[in-house]
Amino acid sequence: MRSTRKLVTKPTPKLGNVRLLAAALFGILSLNAGAAESLPPPPSSSYQPPLAAVPMNQIIQQQLYPQLEYLFDKMVAEKDNFTLDGVAALKSNDKFLQGKIAVGLTHVLLNMRKGDPRLPERLRQFRAIADMTIGMDNQTWGIHYYLTALYQLKQAGLLEQAVSPATLAALRAKLDWRHFVTQPDFQLIRLPTNYYGVAFSVARLRMLLGWEDDSGANILLDKMMEHYNTYSGKFGFSDETAGEGRFDRYSILLIAEICERFIETGLTVTRELKALLRKAADVALNIANTSGDGFTFGRSLGPYGETAALEILSVSAYLGVLTPEEKQYAYAYSTRIVARYVDFWYNPAMHSVDMWGQGRRTDAYRAKHRILGENFSLAHQFIFTSEFWSKAGMEDAQPKADLQAWLDRTRPRFSLVRFAQGQYDRALAIYRDRHHNFSLLMVNGGGGQYDNSPYYPLPFATGIVAGIPDSGAEHPQLLPKFRLVDGTELIGASYIKDIRSSSEGNQASVSYRQDELARLGGKAPTPDDRIRLETTYAMAPGVIVRTDKYTPKVPVEVARASLEFASFSDGATVQGKKVNFAQGDAVSFEVEGLDSCAVAPTRGAEPFRSPTGAMRSLVSCATSNFTFSKPLTIRWTLTYR
Repeated sequence: MRSTRKLVTKPTPKLGNVRLLAAALFGILSLNAGAAESLPPPPSSSYQPPLAAVPMNQIIQQQLYPQLEYLFDKMVAEKDNFTLDGVAALKSNDKFLQGKIAVGLTHVLLNMRKGDPRLPERLRQFRAIADMTIGMDNQTWGIHYYLTALYQLKQAGLLEQAVSPATLAALRAKLDWRHFVTQPDFQLIRLPTNYYGVAFSVARLRMLLGWEDDSGANILLDKMMEHYNTYSGKFGFSDETAGEGRFDRYSILLIAEICERFIETGLTVTRELKALLRKAADVALNIANTSGDGFTFGRSLGPYGETAALEILSVSAYLGVLTPEEKQYAYAYSTRIVARYVDFWYNPAMHSVDMWGQGRRTDAYRAKHRILGENFSLAHQFIFTSEFWSKAGMEDAQPKADLQAWLDRTRPRFSLVRFAQGQYDRALAIYRDRHHNFSLLMVNGGGGQYDNSPYYPLPFATGIVAGIPDSGAEHPQLLPKFRLVDGTELIGASYIKDIRSSSEGNQASVSYRQDELARLGGKAPTPDDRIRLETTYAMAPGVIVRTDKYTPKVPVEVARASLEFASFSDGATVQGKKVNFAQGDAVSFEVEGLDSCAVAPTRGAEPFRSPTGAMRSLVSCATSNFTFSKPLTIRWTLTYR
């Protein structure tokens, strides 16, 4: 064990340390050697969807409906043996699939004109598929989707032709909110609190189908709003947990979903709900861009990070929450989201959305066994949001071509959205620099997510900084990790306090402190107060600097302090503790406060794949075996094009 040194300076790297780091990186990254040749280009904020100038509803008609027709025909032909890209989809244990099939195929029926000679045969085929799938497990969201389909068929006068009496009777028993809400106390059964919205919608749709009165729906509406008011606080964004501090894209989306449930079941959206929706719309406009990217942080992203922004803005336009000018440009951004889906996310070779190949990675929740349901649920989201836009007066509208200029002129370069204040602060800082949007998330992922990098306090940005689904903290993205001699591992991820920000001109800064670091190894974080942390982010055009000042409460024996950056850029070379990249949005990455750095290509290794594609390079810096008794500053500087 060596004595404490002044680690805040730039010591000359010890050759032995560099060699040890390089050897460790080679061991990690040789797992998938040779995979890089098959990887597509990395994601970039400079991407432009080819169909960005085509009206949204035309993209839906020309691109999405043929995909639904293909799946419809394939289900008719293959029946129980239906497969999609090698997945036996009807035997995949997707607990929402039955409802997603129903709502997806219903869109095909409703898109056919009443005099279409193909309609009677499609109705017969739908009836056969409904009979075939009646025995499938179907839960929560799947129940909601199926009831949505049945209600739309009823409104169109097609229900009796599309569903046999026996199957409809069985569905009436199966499609019930009581399967996931207790009686008589109306508590959710092992579900996150946002599922009150699903339960309310199920009860309301059952009432509209004539299957029950409105008493259950009224109670569930109260429960839904009670939860929202309790866990959204004065700022209006919903905690995904019962107060643990997990805020993500769903926290911003939820108010739009609540408004959607009101609209689809014939209720009037109140002034209070519209005011909350306006807050969500501001966030969606602040992350808007010409690439069609959406939210870049939190779990279950892929195209759902984009449809979240699409839903928020479409229902905001429909309800008149946006100004006339905002509506025009929100539509242009939303059209780019749809255009991005059919070009970037849809894979013609698979006849499917692709969230699992081409270097992409999902969390377990959206694993590939759900491939069929993901196709149907995404198509459903695009279709109903397009209908909102059409009802808002934008049917066949030509998207504005000067979206970037409008964003630069009207949206703030820097904004801080607070989610919660109290024992801990939770917030989202958004920094806009040309075509780049950085979303600095400062929350606690809570049980099951706190150690996953999509919930780290990082400046997420397409092509520059991304989290890795279900990553754990073996390779914590851009967060220093301390492994103590006693075996404890600590990162600064959960206990954020005193968030402060400032901005002037084209520069901004955000600071916060953590009196405890998060101890790793458990399902939920455990506070460990042996080391305190003060963090400052400084953001300016082309550069982001994070400075961490760590202060030990008492002397601590550290086995290893490390920092890693999985980057989409490649062609990396290292000079001391600065890594330069030849290709990609990131130009350089420099570290101060640690002994040595090394870099190696990832070669597409699974631990370094993001929702949008594989990282190309892994930078790893470390200091080993020291007594930590005085403040230590670790700083990284990231420059980008």
